[in-house]
Amino acid sequence: MTLLADTSVWSLAMRRDQPADNSFVSRLTHALETGERVLTTGLILQELLQGFYGPKAQEQIVDRLSALPLIVPDRQDHIAAAALRNVCRKKGIQVGTIDALLAQLCIRHELVLLTTDDDFRHVARHSELRLWESPP
Repeated sequence: MTLLADTSVWSLAMRRDQPADNSFVSRLTHALETGERVLTTGLILQELLQGFYGPKAQEQIVDRLSALPLIVPDRQDHIAAAALRNVCRKKGIQVGTIDALLAQLCIRHELVLLTTDDDFRHVARHSELRLWESPP
């Protein structure tokens, strides 16, 4: 299984000196420690850099995410993300532009999204988006 860890999970993992005791953070840590394939994208990098202040924090974010393969959306990803967003809107689900694009990248690259953001659960019900499920 190849993972894309969403900003919500990275944020929890990087927020304090000690990562949050959270099954999503534990899953990310396990994947990184065992060499499991974890990808990222510039959107997640940008969101993290916008959320953490100070040169040391920003340097750590860049260093950590630089070790991961970076996937870059192409024109077709943007078109498909807009279509996904429109499908969700017709179902009464509001999806942000960035979230729609992240979902589309996961679908195209057959990635499992690791996220604490419940909005993606709604998207997954109406698309091929696969989410990692926390054990009960």
